[in-house]
Amino acid sequence: MFSNKKMKPSIIDYSLQQKTMNSWIHQADAIIIGAGAGLSTAAGLTYDGEVFHEHFSDFIEKYHFTDMYSAGFYPFASLEEYWGYWSRHIYYNRYETHTNSTYDDLFQLVKDKDYFVITTNVDHQFQLHGFDKQRLFYTQGDYGLFQCSMRCHEKTYDNERAIRAMIHAQKDMKIPSDLIPYCPICGAPMSVNLRCDHRFVEDEGWHNAKERYEKFLKEHKQKRLVLLELGVGNNTPGIIKFPFWQLCYEGTRCGYISISLDVQRIPDEIQSKSIIIKKDIHEVLLDLKNTSMLTKHTER
Repeated sequence: MFSNKKMKPSIIDYSLQQKTMNSWIHQADAIIIGAGAGLSTAAGLTYDGEVFHEHFSDFIEKYHFTDMYSAGFYPFASLEEYWGYWSRHIYYNRYETHTNSTYDDLFQLVKDKDYFVITTNVDHQFQLHGFDKQRLFYTQGDYGLFQCSMRCHEKTYDNERAIRAMIHAQKDMKIPSDLIPYCPICGAPMSVNLRCDHRFVEDEGWHNAKERYEKFLKEHKQKRLVLLELGVGNNTPGIIKFPFWQLCYEGTRCGYISISLDVQRIPDEIQSKSIIIKKDIHEVLLDLKNTSMLTKHTER
C-alpha cells in the first residue's frame, strides 16, 4: 500500500493518480485532512472579485481596497469604522455563507472513515457541512469569536448576536458607539479571535481540540494513514505541510496526497509515498467522489 513504484509525482498521469488516491482512501484505517485557504477558494469563498465589490463598495471607493484580507489590516481612525468593516467581513464569511459542493464532496469522501481535520481556515465551513466538531482543530482562530485585544485572559466569546446587531445598525461605514465590544475583565476593546500576533487567545476549546488531534496522531501514525492536504500554501508551512511530510517519512504505511493550484515541491525521501496534483481542488474532489461511488457499486 502507498507506493508509486518510485515514480516522481510530477510525471504520473492524472487518471492513474485518481485511481491510486481512491485506493489509498478506500484502504486507509484513518485519514487526516490538512486544509488551507485554497480549499475555501476552490469552494468559491473568495476575498476579492464580485462578492467583495458587492458588499464593500463604499470601503473600496474611500480606501481603494483590493480585497477583504488586506483591508482587515487597515488602521481605521475609529473603532466605529473598524467594526463597520469587520462586522461585514465576519458576517459574509461566517454567518451568511451557504453550503457548497466542494466541502460536501469532501465530507462524503470521508464521513464513513476514521478522520480528523486540522485547518488554518477560520470560516466554519467544516461544521457547516456536517463534519464532527470533535474531529476539528482550528489552529488559527474562528471568525465567530471575540477575544480581549490585550489578551488579559484566556477566554473567547461567541459574537453572532453582536455582529448581526452591527450589520443591522451601521450607517456610513460605522457602527453606533454603544455597539463597540469591550473586554468584560479589563475594559480594553475586543478583537476577532484570529492569530495575528502574540496576543492570540488559545482558549479551553482550542487546547481541547489540540489534545484530541495529538491523541488521534498517536493512535494512528503507524496504521494505514492517508494525509490529505488541500490548498495549503507556504505562508505557514510549520502548521500542516512540514508535519505532514514528517509523518509520511516516519510512517511505514502512510501516504501523502497534496492538491493545490500552486507549484509544489516535496522531499525526495517521501516521493514514493506521495501524490502531488496541481489542479483545481473542486474538480479533483468531484472526480474522487465519482470514482469512490463507482468502486462501491462494483463491490456490491
